[in-house]
This record gives sequence, C-alpha cells and structure tokens, in this order.
Amino acid sequence: MHEAYVLPGPLALSRSTVDRAADRRADAAWLDSLWADAATRVLLVGDGTVPVDGDGLRFVSPADAPDGDRLLLGLDDGVAFVAVHVGEKPDGGATLREVGAALGDRDAGLAVHAIALANWHATHRFCPRCGGPTRSEQGGHVRVCELDGSQHFPRTDPAIIVLVVDEKERCLLGRSAAWPGKRFSTLAGFVEPGETPEHAVVRELYEEAGVRVTSCTYAGAQPWPFPSSLMLGYYASAAGEEPTPDGEEIAEARWFSRDELTAAMESGDVLPPSGISIARKLVEGWYGRPLPVDATWR
Repeated sequence: MHEAYVLPGPLALSRSTVDRAADRRADAAWLDSLWADAATRVLLVGDGTVPVDGDGLRFVSPADAPDGDRLLLGLDDGVAFVAVHVGEKPDGGATLREVGAALGDRDAGLAVHAIALANWHATHRFCPRCGGPTRSEQGGHVRVCELDGSQHFPRTDPAIIVLVVDEKERCLLGRSAAWPGKRFSTLAGFVEPGETPEHAVVRELYEEAGVRVTSCTYAGAQPWPFPSSLMLGYYASAAGEEPTPDGEEIAEARWFSRDELTAAMESGDVLPPSGISIARKLVEGWYGRPLPVDATWR
C-alpha cells in the first residue's frame, strides 16, 4: 500500500540553488580572493540562527563582517557566499523552525548549510584522537589537528523517519514524552553503526511502538541541522496490531484513519507535525491534502 504514496511538494529544508564549489575549497589563494571581493555576500551565523530581513537572509560585506571561522557556502550567479561563525545570536537572528519555510530556494539552502557547519565547528574544537586544538581549513569543511595533523570532517548523523500504514489504510502516529501533550508525529530514530536505513526502520518501529514492519519504501530526505542529522523518510507497511509504546521515547502511539485524524485535529486533540518537517509531508502524502496550519510549534 505504501508504494502509492509520494511526498507532496518540495521539502522546506532540502531546497538549494547554490554551487558548493567543493573542488575549489583547497585553493587558499582563491578563498582569499573571495574575501577581498566587495561583492562577496557574508552571512553571520550563531546559536543556531541566521539574520533575516523580511522573507530573505540579510548579508554584509567582508569589510563589515566580524572575526570568526569563514565557511564557504558556494557560488550563485557569479556571486560568492560565505558564512562567518560568530558564536552568538546575530542581530535579527532567527531559527530554521521560525523562517525555514518562508525562505526562497537559494536562501533556504544557504541557511541550512551555514547552520549545520557552524554547529559542527562549535563542538569540534579539539582533536578526538589526541585532544589537541584544531583549526578550520578548506573553507570550513575540514578541521586539522595542530598536534598530529589529522583531518576531521563535518558530521552528519543519518536518521530514519517513518509513516507506517496498516491493511485498513490507517497511519500510525506517536507522541514523544518530550513534546507538548497533544503533539503527534511519525516515528523516527538514528541509524546504528553497521545498519542499513531499512533495517533501522524495522528495529525502531518495534523498539518504540511494538509494531512489526513488513516492508518499507524510501520517500525522500531532508537535512535537519538540529544539530547535525539527515532525515531519511520512508513509507512502511505493517499489520494493524495494537501498538505498545516503550514509555521512554514514545509516550503514546495510535492508529488513525483519515476521518479519525481529521476529527482529532479539528477538536484540538491532536496537533500535527511541525510545518518544516519531513514528517508533515509524509503524513500529507497519505492524508491526500495539506494538514491544517499550526502556529504553536514549527
């Protein structure tokens, strides 16, 4: 059944128009020339936020940028974009949850890239091999240990996120113990070492909800830099057995028909997934139309 579902529309944080220029990152002279060019646009990033002006990002020139790690974001229409990690929230800073869906394709891609890199730099100041200090190189995409010379690269943690549908066309939604009392969403979990995403789907659904997945189909992916994940979306099939939440990560899990979910959202008994999340798109692909707008949590 799940093979008939597709994600509706673009994922808010998966959009980008920028050439990342990965082949130029090791060219120190070229990077210096970008910083010397007044046309280069600099995005300040700190504390998980970027400055926003209206529905777009606010940039400064290199001359007006403060000191900090310089993170090459790429090129677009001949213009270079560089982020500077300032360590604290810049003036006018907003999170991706607040503005991710409103940004255009170019700015959404720049913001996700900048925040993900800044999060990594903030937590990798020291070498995991010897404990020595590390420095940023190659446009912020490598850190090098100053003692043993080892190179360290940005971390991205793969996680699966799944909408399970049973033989009655009901979907399974769960409520995390850490969420507001009526917030329900798809189930998710990190891929473990030596595990495929498909195996993680089966394991996580059984661990968290006691539901046995019989098959799954990849639906799409979205970066999720909170702080460093890549969400791999799946539709899955399972028998409609009564879910048994683990009580730790998942406090409650329920099967919903489309009519039952509609009634629960209209009554306020269920709040839908976040507006920028892949979870919302997974549910909408099954639901057949957009979910109602929820301004309480994005």
